[in-house]
Amino acid sequence: MFKERKYHALRVDPEKCFGCIHCMKVCPTETIRVKDGLAVVNDLRCVDCGNCMRACPVDAFYIIQDDISRIQEFKYRVALFPSVNIGQFPEKISDDQIYGAIMKLGFTHVYEVEQPIQWLIETIYEHKQQNPDKQPLISSFCPAIVRLIQIKYPSLVDNIMNVKAPHDLAASFILEKLKQEGARPEEIGLFYIAPCSAKIAAVKDPVGEQESIISGVINMNELYNRVMTVIAGHPREEFEGYRDYLSREGILWPLTRGEARLFKRRSMAVDGIHNVVRILEKLETEELPDIDFLELRSCDQGCAGGILLSGNRFLTVERLERRARRYPRAAESPVRPELREKVKTSLISGEIAPSRVFQLDPDRAKALEKLAKVERIICQLPAIDCAACGAPNCHALAEDMVTGHAKMTDCIHLQHRYLKEGKMTIVRAFDNLEKIWGNGRFEADCKKRGARNEGF
Repeated sequence: MFKERKYHALRVDPEKCFGCIHCMKVCPTETIRVKDGLAVVNDLRCVDCGNCMRACPVDAFYIIQDDISRIQEFKYRVALFPSVNIGQFPEKISDDQIYGAIMKLGFTHVYEVEQPIQWLIETIYEHKQQNPDKQPLISSFCPAIVRLIQIKYPSLVDNIMNVKAPHDLAASFILEKLKQEGARPEEIGLFYIAPCSAKIAAVKDPVGEQESIISGVINMNELYNRVMTVIAGHPREEFEGYRDYLSREGILWPLTRGEARLFKRRSMAVDGIHNVVRILEKLETEELPDIDFLELRSCDQGCAGGILLSGNRFLTVERLERRARRYPRAAESPVRPELREKVKTSLISGEIAPSRVFQLDPDRAKALEKLAKVERIICQLPAIDCAACGAPNCHALAEDMVTGHAKMTDCIHLQHRYLKEGKMTIVRAFDNLEKIWGNGRFEADCKKRGARNEGF
């Protein structure tokens, strides 16, 4: 069941933001506006893709996460570590060194989340067999894409697989495994080391379930620095038993075509959220050829391009591909029948419902009236898409006008026309600009942020 989301991992620091519109221009859901010289995010439209954070030249966007000290609340402290995070480290650093450093930070267990991936593969195949009429099936791996479809392409929601992601697989598996070894549920803390902001939001406010079994989320970018500091002062160590279920398919899962390769001939993998938007537009208008499966990832090169990863995404892909060759196929992993069915059952998510936040009005008749009004307003706008009004483009400004969040005089080009026609005073026009861009924004100042393109 869909819940109106209130949690977002991304926040704006008003002390750093100066309304440069870089974030607004790259947002795939047009969720950002500039008001009083600051970026303002519409919570209902945000999908936590992180494009705004990537584009910001002054690091005004930051991540909300759990403090690592929270792990001390539990006796069994498990780091759920995506394999893509291993690819962040130089090759001279071994997997065991990384594991050892994480343990020295206070964790009692380190577990790569893409294991046992064979059970997730089986669940996906079973879901496909049970839903032969859904074509194409759309991967539910990337939470930013799931939420993008929910809010912008609600007609495609039924195509999304009701199958959870690898971090849910690993969380369920290690929880059951530790319980079998005598641990009490309340003693177990599962902490996901997230490679992106969307994964943080997915754990904190999961789609298709009331609450995640994961106890907390830690930003990989922050953990990387801590791990490197520990590794610098400790020798190599050996850790066994934590990668018994790791496979070639598991290591490659978070990369582009990690899932699509399972479907062979009639599958398509698309990465980069703006590329995904173009494909979803074609899918919605039935312009795509027959495809069985769509793997859609928000970040370029899949999770290797995650916003919270510090490494070069192409080098990360290369490292992971080389690492994968050293591991067996997923089908060769241990079976563990006493855990297998229980974990596979937990991988089925609940209903993924549309969120029609792009509706102009819940009443269909009124929505059609407002749509017609949008078209009339667009005829008056210059179609320059300059963003000087504080909206990303003319169409977005027209929608804001219809919903009562903007007015015609917000358009700087119309202001000039109104001044020429004597319908508006210069003082009022200037006041309107300052409401958008902030008081004093147009005063001469050689130290003004953005004036010399610094940081861009």
